[in-house]
Amino acid sequence: MILKELTELNGISGSEYNVMEYIKGHVEKYADSISIDSMGNLIAFKKGITGKYKVMLSAHMDEVGLMVTGYQDGMLKFKNVGGIDERMLPGKRVLIGDNRIPGFIAAKPVHLQEKEERGANIKLKSMYIDIGADKKEEAEALAPIGEYVAFYSQYTELGSDTIKAKALDDRVGCAMLMELIKERYNFDLYACFTVQEEVGLRGSEIAAYRIKPHLAIVMEGTTCSDVPGVDEHSHSTTLGGGAALTIMDRTSYGDKALVNFLYKLAEENNIKVQFKRTTTGGNDAGKIQLTGSGVKVASISVPCRYIHSPASIMSKKDYDSCLELAKLALSRFNNDEILGGLIS
Repeated sequence: MILKELTELNGISGSEYNVMEYIKGHVEKYADSISIDSMGNLIAFKKGITGKYKVMLSAHMDEVGLMVTGYQDGMLKFKNVGGIDERMLPGKRVLIGDNRIPGFIAAKPVHLQEKEERGANIKLKSMYIDIGADKKEEAEALAPIGEYVAFYSQYTELGSDTIKAKALDDRVGCAMLMELIKERYNFDLYACFTVQEEVGLRGSEIAAYRIKPHLAIVMEGTTCSDVPGVDEHSHSTTLGGGAALTIMDRTSYGDKALVNFLYKLAEENNIKVQFKRTTTGGNDAGKIQLTGSGVKVASISVPCRYIHSPASIMSKKDYDSCLELAKLALSRFNNDEILGGLIS
């Protein structure tokens, strides 16, 4: 299964080449051309029948992770790459570099902690990664400074509809773009698999500047907070509630006409759909929207619990709703009048 293979690849921000090569091997037979820019973005281009408009689809290949920054005897010291809740790190298994050297994140054992330490959250600066090395020189040879560290997490199906995996943000979007590129449309299609989204939406800015699309849709895995202790009105999205459409977040404001078009399209075709009900976070739409003289953008997202952790959870039905809605929207865009009306 593509999503299993995608999530079990390691592609920390700035080191996405394994994911890029996997995707390239799958999409090159459907694209008219493949290009990889100086940032590492993979852009699969499919020439439109009329080619009057340019539509950009975007999903980022990178995931959050860690980076080796020093040594304490044979232990590795590290910093986070992207937004990670440091409270969940102790005890997690990790893989270091392309050689996938195993290790685990640890800190001073509780029976050695002072009384005041036991009542406080362990800080990242107090943690280390144990790879079984005795000396700094041994650790440095295995994991040099700057080496990327990924969470070890196997794709697992839970119950009849749920998936647990790392990097669902945004390998779910990558998997959907790999499906959407298979069709040919009236408009020119650019399926962009971007880099470094988790550290500042960097790749999408370069890709959008190069393409200068008329309209863009970001396919994403987004936050889902329907868990105990969170009131319903505070749920960002609901697992099983269908495709999530973003009205506004920290980086972008979705085009109202386009977002309403997608919502109405879903309702008319019995596709489960919901609005994301928080305005935190952001995605590649933030940079794409500000390209050139401005780009109409919208995000179609799969709700994912425990995002940016080794164990994110999603509903397969939500994934299907997102893919179905995206396919239907692109088929409607084949009508130049509809697409032109949304762009104007």
